[in-house]
Amino acid sequence: MKNQSALQETKYHGAVRFPFNIYPCTIPGDFRQVAVHWQDSMELIYIKRGTGLVQTGAQVYPAQSGDIFVLTPGTLHALRQAENCTMEYENIIFDLELLGGAEDLCAEKYLLPLQSGRLALPERLSPADAGYAEAAACLQEAEDANRSHRPGYELRIKGALLRFLALLIAQGQALPPAETAGTQRLKGVLQWLSAHYNEPLCIADAAALCQCSPSHFMRWFRQMTGQSFITFLKEYRLNAAAEALHATDDTVLNIAGQCGFENLSYFNRAFKAHFGMTPREYRR
Repeated sequence: MKNQSALQETKYHGAVRFPFNIYPCTIPGDFRQVAVHWQDSMELIYIKRGTGLVQTGAQVYPAQSGDIFVLTPGTLHALRQAENCTMEYENIIFDLELLGGAEDLCAEKYLLPLQSGRLALPERLSPADAGYAEAAACLQEAEDANRSHRPGYELRIKGALLRFLALLIAQGQALPPAETAGTQRLKGVLQWLSAHYNEPLCIADAAALCQCSPSHFMRWFRQMTGQSFITFLKEYRLNAAAEALHATDDTVLNIAGQCGFENLSYFNRAFKAHFGMTPREYRR
């Protein structure tokens, strides 16, 4: 079965020649959480209502209405539900190449360093921060232009995003790069997991990949992701099974086996506990 749920997101956002899009999302309305992953695009997570948890790298932030999280390309990130809370947010995703190309001074000084991880930005803007109102106004302009699609809306979006990045770059010049040895190692583990999640896996396998003891690996993985390796693996398999239920006509038994579940009864119980319905109900 083709794995559509790889931890490095490869989905193309927006039109080929204008890679920009905005996705309204709700946790837990649309999904209970977004597991740790990364992508090659810029992503802004703009909290519109409610509260939740947003992880960038190994740092977990409490997210509240108005917060803007800034994820440069390659940044590991995740979103989770805070206990008994709902969080409505927008994912604003765009490729940096949208804003400048070859022989462009701005691309050379700012966009290419952002793409390669050599230039860092503040990870979060909150309403009390200096410059927040101006930054939020840039995102509102981009949202309004994207909704209207009036002639010239692409120029308005590009202008708003460039002003937004300029505000952040002015604040973030002294920040260290977001990529660390820990996040690089975690990406290796996640890529290995996405390639082998349907096979029998155990903590010792993952620990060997990192060349450390199982006990050290368990502590490190929980610190980096907020979850145990076993819980993360089970949820990854369940999400892959859910996608297969929508995308294929294969039987529940075959999908369970292809996603790493050797026992159908256990798969059914785990699926219902995670999604609130049985696999067959989910497919319908």
